[in-house]
Amino acid sequence: MATEIIIIGGGGHASVVLDCLNAMRVHVTSIFDSQNAGDLMGVPRIKSYQPDMFPDAHALVAIGDNGVRKRVVQTVKHAFINVIHPSALISDSVQLGVGNMIIHRAIVQARTVIGNHIIINTGAQIDHDCVLGDFVHVAPGAVLCGAVTVGEGVLIGAGAVIIPGISIGAGATVGAGAVVRQNVSEHAVVVGNPARVIKKKNA
Repeated sequence: MATEIIIIGGGGHASVVLDCLNAMRVHVTSIFDSQNAGDLMGVPRIKSYQPDMFPDAHALVAIGDNGVRKRVVQTVKHAFINVIHPSALISDSVQLGVGNMIIHRAIVQARTVIGNHIIINTGAQIDHDCVLGDFVHVAPGAVLCGAVTVGEGVLIGAGAVIIPGISIGAGATVGAGAVVRQNVSEHAVVVGNPARVIKKKNA
């Protein structure tokens, strides 16, 4: 693990990421955040990201919104790392990209592929052979059963359940508590049990 870490984004999700890094006994040098002032949990916030500051540091973009997180990542010049809370359980056979945040008590099972800049939030469960594209957010308590494929930028809401073998198209949103029994097309918003499409978002 890198010895010098910076966080971009200083809101609520950043506080959870900072808590994970504290549990890992990793020092966070600074937080860059244009929206909030003052320290966050004892770490100073700097108003805007400066690529030439802390040149040896590694970075995390701790922003919950998938689209905003993607836009910010594209501006960051630092190398990225993963943060995995010590209480999370990650199979040794998982393929893991960079910039990922795997939060308290999350579980990621065998042969799963995790892309880049993904949030697997508190208590979420990802079972065997799942594939998650970049900039996905799996919210607290969501469950992906075996061999689920999740496209880039998908939000899976708190407590949602995706049954085995389902494909969730890029940019889709699965509402909190939904039970997904059929494939979900790109940019669809689905809710309920069984999940049904209520609208399509613009690409």
